Amino acid sequence: MKRDNGTNGTERNKRKKSGFPFVSFRSVCSVISLQWAAGTVTAILALLPVALLGLWSIARGWYWPALLPREWSARAWGYVFAPESGIASALAMSAGIALAVTVLSLAVALPAARALALHEFSGKRLLLFALLLPVIAPPLASAMGVHALYLRYGLADTMAGVILVHLIPAAPYATLMLAGSFARFDTDYEAQARTLGASPLAVWRSVTLPAIAPGLAVAASFAFLISWSQYLTTVFIGGGRIVTLPLVLVAFQRGGDEAITAALSLVFLAPTLVVFATVARFLRQQH
Repeated sequence: MKRDNGTNGTERNKRKKSGFPFVSFRSVCSVISLQWAAGTVTAILALLPVALLGLWSIARGWYWPALLPREWSARAWGYVFAPESGIASALAMSAGIALAVTVLSLAVALPAARALALHEFSGKRLLLFALLLPVIAPPLASAMGVHALYLRYGLADTMAGVILVHLIPAAPYATLMLAGSFARFDTDYEAQARTLGASPLAVWRSVTLPAIAPGLAVAASFAFLISWSQYLTTVFIGGGRIVTLPLVLVAFQRGGDEAITAALSLVFLAPTLVVFATVARFLRQQH
């Protein structure tokens, strides 16, 4: 036993001298098991509300204390996919507005974020605070503030007016996110490309865009989702004439039809999951 202890002590001393930490197999397994447990709990917490919505959407009635619905029905999904329900047109309206807001937000955010990240000028902190105001202030306050201007210029109750009011929260988010990407960008690469004879378009396509692509993808996804989920601003500026999916969803929720509300909630969540999955896959490929 003494000879074994001496041998083990010699091996430990060698490991210490070599600079490599000794990690036991048991500690590695415990870390992996904790990671799996945390991932499993996170997945359950994320998927449980979706599963409950799925059950509600096909339940004829689900009353306490029943653990599961006693009767099933496809009425809600039949209504969602019916042409006369107007769900398809509301879905198309929401998608069109969100895509327009995304494009316009990035068009505004790209030069603004580059200026904020790479240049110093007087009033920069005040401008950053102004960008945070739409994020901090309630959406209804912003809509009420511009409603008089919209009425004066004929933008109320129009799709263009709804797109512009969605830009109020979306553009600052995109600007702040892209500012972080530009802050880590080295402009010397652009100068070297120009020295080698690259045109401004080639510099943007081959140097700048690949460098800020991850931040651009995240900013675009947030701009899309912010516009996609707007309700109060759409009601206030759209005046009920611009019908988006959140308006239809809230109407059925207030009407007390749980089955159609659950089905519309799943339809409302689907583009969100697609956007997150697409951006996550793109970010993995970038890294």
